[in-house]
Amino acid sequence: MKVLIAAFFVAWLSTAQILAFGQSQGSIKPAPVSNKAQGAGQISGKVLKDSGQAFDLATVALFQVSDSSLLKSTFTGEDGRFSFDHLNQGSYQLRISAMGYQNLQTAVLVLKGSDMRIQMPGLMLISGAKDLKEVAILGKRAFIERKIDRTVVNVDALIANSGTTAMDVLEKSPGVIVDQNGVISLKGKQGVSIFIDGKPSYLSGADLENYLRSLPSSSLDQIELMTNPPAKYDAAGQGGVINIKTRKNKQTGWNGGLNLGYTQGQLARTNNSFNMNFRKDKLNFFSNLGYSYQNNFTDLDLFRKYKNVDGSTQSFFEQNSYIRRKGNMLNGKIGMDYYQSEKSTWGLVLTGMDRAGKQTTDNVSQLLNSGRELDSVVKALSKEKESFKNLGVNLNYRHDFDKAGQQIALDADYLVYKTNTHQQIFNSSYLPDQSLKSKDILHGELPANIKIYSLKADYTKPFKNNWKMEAGLKSSYTKTDNIGAYSNTIGEITLPDFQKSNHFIYKENINSGYLNLSRESGKWSIQFGLRAENTISDGHQLGNPLKPDSAFNRKYTSLFPTAYVSYKLDTLGNNQIGLNYGRRIDRPYFQDLNPFISPLDKFTYYEGNPFLNPSYTNSIELSHTFKNKITTTLSYSDTKDEVNETIEIRDGIYYSRPGNIGRKIVKSLSVNSGLDLFPWLTWQFYGELTNLDARSEDFYSGALHTKGTFFSTNNTFQFKLSESWTAEWSGFYRTKITNAQFVVGRMYGFNAGIQRKISPSSTIKINGNDLFYTRITNGQINNLRNTEAGWRNRSDSRNVVLSYSYRFGKTLSGLRKHKNTGAEDEQNRVKN
Repeated sequence: MKVLIAAFFVAWLSTAQILAFGQSQGSIKPAPVSNKAQGAGQISGKVLKDSGQAFDLATVALFQVSDSSLLKSTFTGEDGRFSFDHLNQGSYQLRISAMGYQNLQTAVLVLKGSDMRIQMPGLMLISGAKDLKEVAILGKRAFIERKIDRTVVNVDALIANSGTTAMDVLEKSPGVIVDQNGVISLKGKQGVSIFIDGKPSYLSGADLENYLRSLPSSSLDQIELMTNPPAKYDAAGQGGVINIKTRKNKQTGWNGGLNLGYTQGQLARTNNSFNMNFRKDKLNFFSNLGYSYQNNFTDLDLFRKYKNVDGSTQSFFEQNSYIRRKGNMLNGKIGMDYYQSEKSTWGLVLTGMDRAGKQTTDNVSQLLNSGRELDSVVKALSKEKESFKNLGVNLNYRHDFDKAGQQIALDADYLVYKTNTHQQIFNSSYLPDQSLKSKDILHGELPANIKIYSLKADYTKPFKNNWKMEAGLKSSYTKTDNIGAYSNTIGEITLPDFQKSNHFIYKENINSGYLNLSRESGKWSIQFGLRAENTISDGHQLGNPLKPDSAFNRKYTSLFPTAYVSYKLDTLGNNQIGLNYGRRIDRPYFQDLNPFISPLDKFTYYEGNPFLNPSYTNSIELSHTFKNKITTTLSYSDTKDEVNETIEIRDGIYYSRPGNIGRKIVKSLSVNSGLDLFPWLTWQFYGELTNLDARSEDFYSGALHTKGTFFSTNNTFQFKLSESWTAEWSGFYRTKITNAQFVVGRMYGFNAGIQRKISPSSTIKINGNDLFYTRITNGQINNLRNTEAGWRNRSDSRNVVLSYSYRFGKTLSGLRKHKNTGAEDEQNRVKN
């Protein structure tokens, strides 16, 4: 086993060396084999050692000659053979490598007309090792890759990502901002849909944040950032789609990996994962299990200044809330694939999550008169016990009609979520002399159930001249049932609180279809799509002795076109321009439609809004890429009825609820680059200049019109110290952001890390985050009636992370990958 692990590591490094140098160590003329079926190209062959023996685990990389880009890579089998299938007409080149042997580069291989299959004769590698140091320096993946419809982030390219969480990785990704409430935005736009392995996360709000903060970064492979996703994706998410791709085992036998991460700040926490895979004959079993212990705090200061109608000061409100969160979370995925035949595959995937946690909030509020003299003090101790359970079942089927790529994929999904929160708020009010004024206890039981059903079918058909068509249908049904039962205890008497209690049931059915056409030919790449979605929904708020029943229903149909064009300005593809357009919808989260009132304390409430409308966004982007290293992007988006957090002050009480902002325009200019400054130093840079313009004619305090421009940048420097040691220094800076009612202050931070490869299969890393403890958010809230308000928020952001990873297994290419389930939007709209 150790020999195979070492061979795998050596082959991986050899692949990297070929990518870095591209040097030809030999030239071999191909022997074409005629094939009348165009559009079904294949290049295959056999690799030999100079002793004449078959070469097992040699790296074979396939490059496209027109732009020198890597298309595919694989490893030779025990018989030394390899094969690349489903190739289009064009010119290709093979580069073959193995540790201890000289690199081999073939002559140009042309697939054209009737010659669409090329069988290479014995390709012999000559012994004579390359310097390992060179391989280690130049053989890493780029942090950022650019494609026609997305930007790809390679997670393991940064040391700072090791031993952390998926949320930490997102915060370091170009154009991604995570605010103090865990809300994710992409290039200044909120309403981002989060997908996991091409499937929606089925989570949002606090539950999405908790999940991403418990998902170990070691289980991630790539993050795909799509500001304008293609028509195959659900149209939901006006901010775009972020697809988090986890690591996959493509290996035979029994294999897997272990990842351990320990974080020490003011508090200690841990993130761990274990994955394994077993494949034999027609069956493939896989699993990924994760456990995290969450332990964090939020130290929040709130400030409010109340004014009289004439603008004079009426009173002040100052509050400190120290929120402590602790909990355990288990999440897992278990599945199997059955290869019925060479063309047909059945799959079953079970996913689950079990989170149990406690949250304690120690809240001290001071009420002062206009002269800042103490009027009263309110102390509130809030205790919450929460549980979150999820079970998902996916049954899928894929059939390949031919080797050209004609395929149909079917998915059936069932998901159920059960949450429950038990809340107790102990309120005590004191006079300035600390004598007790009043005392009460608020009890809350908040169970919620969500069920999602989904059916989905996708069809892919390649045509001649490199055209490809994709089409699909989907139907989903969602039902949510939420109960909020509150009671008040004053003295020895406990009575129901019907003003806060509620029971809300919401049902939604979405039926959709799409058509997508794409083509790559020479210097041009084009893609056009159209998606249609019909939505039928109804909500029912059950009454109580103080509140009558109420109900609403909506029906609407929308079209969502997408278009992408990319053109290479020169034959080498050193300069490439791209243009894309798309229209998207952002439907409200299920719980945001729930009119429940949820108290944080006696002065701050959160409530839903059953009258929310979906928002629509039109966006366009123009980009230029130089040598696949520097990408400059200019983007513009216009959103109608954007759903955003809104704040209203009524009788001195602070109400936070989702609301529709009439119109929001986002203009952005960004530059993203990855440069090798020296053989031992690389620099990753991202800079963004964004202007936000939000306006609403009908707001709580009258018309709302705010605008502002902010700048943000991320910089990472990586140092190659030796063959086994690598170091990293990174930092970010962001100016203040003006977005609708909120002005968020500037923020910056620095991180440093170092890693050592103990062996080809194990690595240990240590990283320090927020070294100078500057990741502190602060800001102010505008457009409040006769009120000024602001906040300052600190968390356990300065910490040290120690992580260890171990891998084992033998690589095998060609395993079937199941990318999507049918429930591709609904999971993003579940929150707690």
